[in-house]
Amino acid sequence: MRPDQFAPEDQKHLLPQPGGDLVYRCLDCGSEHSISELLYTCPSCGEVLLIEDKGFDQLKKLSGAQWRRVFDLRRMLNIPALKGIFRYAELLAPVIPLDSVLYLGEGHTPLVEASDLLKGELGADFCFKNDGQNPSASFKDRGMAVALSYINYLVKHQGAGEILSVCASTGDTSAAAALYASYLAPEVKSAVLLPQGKVTPAQLSQPLGAGARVLEIPGVFDDCMKVVEHLADNYQVALLNSKNAWRILGQESYAYEVAQDLDWDLTGRVILVPIGNAGNISAIMSGFMKLHQLGIIDELPKVIGVQSEHADPVFRYYQENDPGKRVWRPVTVQPSVAQAAMIGNPVSMPRVVELARRYEAQAGGPRVYVVQVSEQEIMDHMILANRHGHVVCTQGGESLAGLLRAQAAGIVSAGEKAICDATAHHLKFVGFQQMYFENTFPPDYGVKPRPELVNRPEEVLALAEQEMPGPGRPLSGEAFAKFVKATALEVAARLGLEKR
Repeated sequence: MRPDQFAPEDQKHLLPQPGGDLVYRCLDCGSEHSISELLYTCPSCGEVLLIEDKGFDQLKKLSGAQWRRVFDLRRMLNIPALKGIFRYAELLAPVIPLDSVLYLGEGHTPLVEASDLLKGELGADFCFKNDGQNPSASFKDRGMAVALSYINYLVKHQGAGEILSVCASTGDTSAAAALYASYLAPEVKSAVLLPQGKVTPAQLSQPLGAGARVLEIPGVFDDCMKVVEHLADNYQVALLNSKNAWRILGQESYAYEVAQDLDWDLTGRVILVPIGNAGNISAIMSGFMKLHQLGIIDELPKVIGVQSEHADPVFRYYQENDPGKRVWRPVTVQPSVAQAAMIGNPVSMPRVVELARRYEAQAGGPRVYVVQVSEQEIMDHMILANRHGHVVCTQGGESLAGLLRAQAAGIVSAGEKAICDATAHHLKFVGFQQMYFENTFPPDYGVKPRPELVNRPEEVLALAEQEMPGPGRPLSGEAFAKFVKATALEVAARLGLEKR
């Protein structure tokens, strides 16, 4: 529909207008800094930042019911800038005008209900949110849509000139950053730093295909991140990792979409999300809090972070129940199939700590948890989910395994329904599936295939080699008819088919 086809009363708020009073707020010293330049850490104390809208209370002039109607009506518009996550512009980055919004098809990924058979087999009620259906095939596009829209705004309206974007990545971030930056060429160019040999071929192909300068660095993601941080502190570059607070804003859209797709009713809902650099869980908590503060939702859902035992610093931190005794210690990661979450020193950890504190204070009780799963559980549950009609990556398997761990620990109760985050497309991680089917995992992963989950192609040889077609050796006439009949008989026997 066009805006002029809506009722006059609805037209008032249908199109978002530039506004808000956004500032960077330091999570440590509380200092405030202008968004007129790109900042990644506090100039006063060096801690990470969040973007705060000092004019947020102005949004309360509309009731929760009115906001629900605004967002629901925007679903009907055919304006590209509002088709993606900027449907929620007032909650994300209201300073960005619609002419600067970069939309490549991100957002509004589906909630896919688990089949009754899978629910019964696992004893859990859940669905997946398939964020692998974003343009670069991962949830990272949400943050990039806002971060690059803001850069686009600086270029178009603030005379920023040419900008080089840079990020460290385990794969998904580089794919998203390179894709969105390439759309803004030549004003924006991109470079990505990857840990050498730690990125799947499918993920490596994405930034290369988008034309980014790809630099492979010895070590793991944390080592690449330190190099990128040094670059951002000392050179004129736009850092696009989740240390960039604009990225966090974009990833809040996950919470908004979940709420809207559930008709704004989150009663008895549980959100499970893998923790890597800790930006996503931070954003999801922030998003739900904004909805709750505006009366758009009545209840804050439980949020459960999931980590592999091979990269579990956040889980270890929250093992201490007394907040006053918790001590943050980075860990040395081991090889993990959940590559996007293989991070031992997440840059957004200060955000997690502060936002979890606020979240539980706003909820009036415990609502944030972290569970640990094994590499074996991640692979088993990825394969199991995909065996039942899903398109789940290793991180999606991690979420599902985390749900079962949370149930066993009493965190998720009977009657509660879970939403498991599948952060990327399964095809990015088919190499791990193949290793599972072929039982070729190196010992340090600790993964052994369950025979009932293994699936491999079967060769059908119904005749002698010289009686079958081959490259440059087609069959015809009686020879071909004989091949077809013999092969069909063999296939029918293997499949247990009955003759008509």
